[in-house]
Amino acid sequence: MHLPFSPCRGWSAGLLFLAALNLSLPSPCAAAPVSFRNEVMAVLSRAGCNAGACHGNLNGKNGFKLSLRGENPDFDLIAITRHTQGRRVDPLSPAESLLLTKATGTVAHEGGKRFSLDSPEYRLLRDWIAAGALPDGPRTPTLRKLEVTPEQQVLVAPRRSVRLKVMATFSDGQQRDVTPLAAFEVSNPIARVSPQAVVTGERDGETTILVRYLEQQLAVALAFVPARPDFVWHDPPEHNYIDQQIDAKLRTLRIAPAGLCTDAEFLRRATLDTLGRIPTLEETQRFLADRRPDRRARLIDALLQRPEFADFWAMKWSDLLRNEEKVLDRKGVEVFHQWIRQTIADGKPLNEFAREILLGRGSTYSHPAANYYRALRDPQTRAETTAQVFLGVRLQCARCHNHPFDHWTQNDYHTLAAFFARVQYRILSNNRRDKLDKHEFDGEQIVWQDRTSEGKHPVTGAVLRPRLPGQDTECHPNDDRLQILADWVASPENPYFARAQANRIWFHLMGRGIVEPNDDFRASNPAVNPALLEALAADLVAQHFDLRALIRRIMNSRTYQQSAIPNETNREDEINFSHTVLRPLQAEQLLDSLAQVTGVKPRLDPSKPLRRAVQMPAPPAVRRGRGAASEGERFLSTFGKPGRLLSCECERSEETTLAQAFQLITGKLLNEMLSEEDNRLGKLLSAGRSNPQIVEELYLVALNRPPSDQERSTALAFVARGKDRRTRLEDLLWGLVNSKEFLLRH
Repeated sequence: MHLPFSPCRGWSAGLLFLAALNLSLPSPCAAAPVSFRNEVMAVLSRAGCNAGACHGNLNGKNGFKLSLRGENPDFDLIAITRHTQGRRVDPLSPAESLLLTKATGTVAHEGGKRFSLDSPEYRLLRDWIAAGALPDGPRTPTLRKLEVTPEQQVLVAPRRSVRLKVMATFSDGQQRDVTPLAAFEVSNPIARVSPQAVVTGERDGETTILVRYLEQQLAVALAFVPARPDFVWHDPPEHNYIDQQIDAKLRTLRIAPAGLCTDAEFLRRATLDTLGRIPTLEETQRFLADRRPDRRARLIDALLQRPEFADFWAMKWSDLLRNEEKVLDRKGVEVFHQWIRQTIADGKPLNEFAREILLGRGSTYSHPAANYYRALRDPQTRAETTAQVFLGVRLQCARCHNHPFDHWTQNDYHTLAAFFARVQYRILSNNRRDKLDKHEFDGEQIVWQDRTSEGKHPVTGAVLRPRLPGQDTECHPNDDRLQILADWVASPENPYFARAQANRIWFHLMGRGIVEPNDDFRASNPAVNPALLEALAADLVAQHFDLRALIRRIMNSRTYQQSAIPNETNREDEINFSHTVLRPLQAEQLLDSLAQVTGVKPRLDPSKPLRRAVQMPAPPAVRRGRGAASEGERFLSTFGKPGRLLSCECERSEETTLAQAFQLITGKLLNEMLSEEDNRLGKLLSAGRSNPQIVEELYLVALNRPPSDQERSTALAFVARGKDRRTRLEDLLWGLVNSKEFLLRH
């Protein structure tokens, strides 16, 4: 076939030969040849070709596989230019290259049309192919820094759009506007981004735009705010720095915070958050009668010193540290739980708590912290759990490839896992009930470190020395690796630990983290109030990682004490802590509160007479081989108590289900609690209490407030109409514990 002369085509065969030798020549067609790494790879990312749903998939698509999000340009160059006999690029007829015809929809493409024939993306790829589809030369500059403007912005109606500009700094010092090559991803559908990088808000709210160019990415925080021309900021009182930081953002967003909750609401909220149960009758009466101006602060101080505080927060940490019987066995669970509880009761600093866990070794019976490693049987699981629990980072994505939404690389993942490569087990006995289940352990184990095991890169097979996240120095082969890691995690200078733990404490008290999910810190998931998070972390460090000190600070803030009743400006707000968000009681809180209201102990493990559900060392689902689960244990499972198979608060379910409704309406457990002869109602009737006295007490003990006049008269009329006084009172109490006011933390 005769082709018209073209200097580019005339050189193409020779250029392809030079490309195979990894050489490059100046293009006679253009002063600046197209860079494969800096431009072609960026176009593929911008078009989504190397995304996980497309050719970046583990197995590729239709025989064409690219590295995920362009993490391996060398691999991609070979896939584009060599595979399928090189049909994807045709330097002699660039427009006929499959790389272009598929992307423009000229040839049928399962991924659809990615860009048009007149687009900059098309022209750039066509020019690269026409020049011989060459790799970059050794002097091609590499990306050093990425900047986006604006980094954050609040757009008040009628303004609804903003143009982003992305600047890249390269190793040769050159700065370039790479906006046309950058990829943009919106965190939620309240906004859209045009090909020209114009972000347009489609409804009010906040969103994050993840801006990605090559291997670097940044997040842009945007808020679209209604005009609210009549909005006036009334300078609500600020109790501490928490309110200052919260109010600063609310004022910018033209959101007014809610007023304070009532004393009864505060008493109930504070007791649930610190002790895991609602207040007793005596506690309610005493607090509501207190008229001192500092009664709330006094209550907080008293609650933090109660033994139930250690019970409740030990349960939270047992959930995270996977304290369950299948792997730890019954005795291991008990000693680990008791050690965690005692640590909290003693007020041990959180960083020292973490240090002791990471250094855990020896007998899992006599050295309880060693049970942390007993539950984590391989270096990868140990690395992922340690990062998530103590650093607030989910590294799982970097196990097989560079993290698609953060800066963590596959090397970062495996050099962290290398810290745990020498952790070994000596199983002294294993009396498991299921001989076929290799994941069940029942018997003492010794956790120890050998001196020779090393981690290896899963792709190259190269030995990887342990390296701390964000640092370049590798450990010496003879170092105590767990000691190095534990000292770094526990250090006040650690950039991750204080923020992760401050955010976790905030999550447990406020219902959502400043970073949410609370253990998923990454570039594409920024804090909703970065200044507040940094202030809380600095406070935690200044207070020597004292759990109670930070809880006290948060609970004394006006933000914590706000009402759940919204106003016109904050009704739609769910992330800026402008009002208290209602949430259901956790399984243990609900069962313990029902037991307290009815005066009946929760029916739990019959072999261990526990007074409260939060004192259970292990979840009920693992009591295999010792008979059916008790009614109380089934209740806890129904209401979302986690099985502790994950190191994440996300395992605890707060979803409302039909099974929960059956438990509360017709369930055996609640009905037996209400009808037990010697329960609270039985004792009140035996003591000769009048109907008004009983109604008053039931409201105080169930809702932690006296009944209103209307509630009192309605309740008394209901009881008086019945033939059986006891049955009517049971029905009244059943109605109280099934009310939203009882079932929700508000």
